[in-house]
Amino acid sequence: MSTAAELNPKDHDQAGSPMTLTADRPATDAKPAGRPAKVRARGESSTWATVLSHGTLLFASLIALFPVLYIAYISLGPDDMDYLHPAKIMDKATFANYGRVLGETDFLSWFGNSAIVAGGTTLIGVLIAASTGYAVSRMRFAGHRQLMWTLLVTQMFPIAVLIVPMYYILSNLQMLDSYTGLILVYSATTVPYCAWLLKGYFDTIPVEIDEAGRVDGLSPFGTFWRLILPLARPGLAVAAFYSFLTAWGEVAYASTFMLSSSKYTLAVGLNSFVSEHDHQWQLMAATSVLIAIPAAVVFYLVQRHLVTGLTAGAAKS
Repeated sequence: MSTAAELNPKDHDQAGSPMTLTADRPATDAKPAGRPAKVRARGESSTWATVLSHGTLLFASLIALFPVLYIAYISLGPDDMDYLHPAKIMDKATFANYGRVLGETDFLSWFGNSAIVAGGTTLIGVLIAASTGYAVSRMRFAGHRQLMWTLLVTQMFPIAVLIVPMYYILSNLQMLDSYTGLILVYSATTVPYCAWLLKGYFDTIPVEIDEAGRVDGLSPFGTFWRLILPLARPGLAVAAFYSFLTAWGEVAYASTFMLSSSKYTLAVGLNSFVSEHDHQWQLMAATSVLIAIPAAVVFYLVQRHLVTGLTAGAAKS
């Protein structure tokens, strides 16, 4: 009886055994090649973790922005009592309050006074703090550690305790009601913190740069001014921003030491809109927005240096 398929003699191997015939069909026992499982890299967050973190940051940002946006919204109300009914402001919102502040008050005079005081405080405070931080970072003189701790201790005293002795000192020096006296007071307030900040930043700059400057014939001050300060721009930016904000928005010292209304700063002039018998909250809100604009501009100019300047001194102290 013949088989269903006869083998061809050529299909025998040299040993005489028939060769196995394989049909052209896919193998049923082979597993299909699928996509390799995605391996999460070290430090890589999952999708849900990323969404949760971004949502948390967005919520925190809204909380931080709400007071600013609310003040800006109140400033659009034309009446004194609109702050009690904020929902009604939308129907009658106007920028007339800003025109009244700029045209009918001494805002421009206050702005000029604040610019002088804040600019002088930033310049003098940063220079003193930078030289102090550099000296403690590079030089080992008797009492250099005690000097830094003394600067730190001065930050423990509240403003209410310091006003009376500072008033007495400025009175004896005949510096009351003067820009110079207020600048010196603000500089004394900002220098301790800025000196600690810049000292930590100078510690991250290699000492070999100072040695190279000495080899090239530079004096210690020349090395500091021409080599070190350009490398310390992020730290200087943070110190300048802190000094500017301190002088720009401070109220207690300015209202105590500046006796004439012609020398009021913005923060002091802001209080003139609210008194025992009168309150103009809409003008106060509009002035607050105008005061915040220069601070926001300064922050925008130095913001790329802020993170570097704040974290550079964390490794060394």
